[in-house]
Amino acid sequence: MKIREMQDEIQRLKKEKDVCILVHAYQSHDLWEIADYIGDSFGLAQQAVNAPQKNIIMCGVRFMAETVKLLSPDKTVILPKSGAGCPMAEQFCVADIEKLKAENPGYSVVAYINTTASLKTVCDVCVTSASAVKIVRAMDAEKIIFIPDCNLGGWVSKQVPEKTIKVLQGGCPRHAAVTAEDVEKAKRTHPNALLLVHPECKPDVVGKADYVGSTTGIMSYAKESEAKEFIIGTENSIVQHLQLEVPDKQFYELSKDLICNDMKLTTLGDVYQCLAGKAGEQIVLPDEVMKKAKTCIDEMLRLG
Repeated sequence: MKIREMQDEIQRLKKEKDVCILVHAYQSHDLWEIADYIGDSFGLAQQAVNAPQKNIIMCGVRFMAETVKLLSPDKTVILPKSGAGCPMAEQFCVADIEKLKAENPGYSVVAYINTTASLKTVCDVCVTSASAVKIVRAMDAEKIIFIPDCNLGGWVSKQVPEKTIKVLQGGCPRHAAVTAEDVEKAKRTHPNALLLVHPECKPDVVGKADYVGSTTGIMSYAKESEAKEFIIGTENSIVQHLQLEVPDKQFYELSKDLICNDMKLTTLGDVYQCLAGKAGEQIVLPDEVMKKAKTCIDEMLRLG
């Protein structure tokens, strides 16, 4: 079966079986083409809430599928690849954060959306990379522990200097691997290009950027900017997506190592097998986890 033939069959099957397909921006372009919605993790979970379908296939990683389930508890949520995890989301466990809270009385815990559902149960509020500064600024708490990404937490701390923010030594291993030397090399090679980076990158990389923001923010900036060349400081799939969406502009990867292996696990064939009932894992969360983790997300929505 050729790619287009499989995509056509997926389109037929998803209508027949009442399935909505969510595809994270870091997935391959052949998956983008069969998606009902494409975007960042929390944005996709919000789209699932309003989707008329009762069944959801989340093409991403486990914490994203869990977030979809938290917001759409009455829907069946399928993760095509059970092994698609997130090193950052899994860096800390509930016991780690409970111990940290006991050692830091008076601190509120802010959880990046890139955390497991169980970890969210012991946190006070959730944030996305796009909303983190706004949410932290709006919180009543003056003392904050930010988990798990130290680079994003440090970036937020600089934007909100009036608050005391502690960070843990965790984060995205792919974004954290990018160096200032990578930036210098890319700028020498492409001197006319603007540098757009994700705040999960290290401070010495973020400090050299022309724009810092979420994946969706990076893509929107590149599309709307009058500039014609861009160095993309997030997962390298975004380079290809932008090349296809804005072919009159030039896009370059910041580092050849900016590749998320977990995101690359999910293939078009996996989605096809899910729809055929031969693959995929249904996401099931304990009632207590559903309740407590949802509270963390509700507080984010309340704060803006």
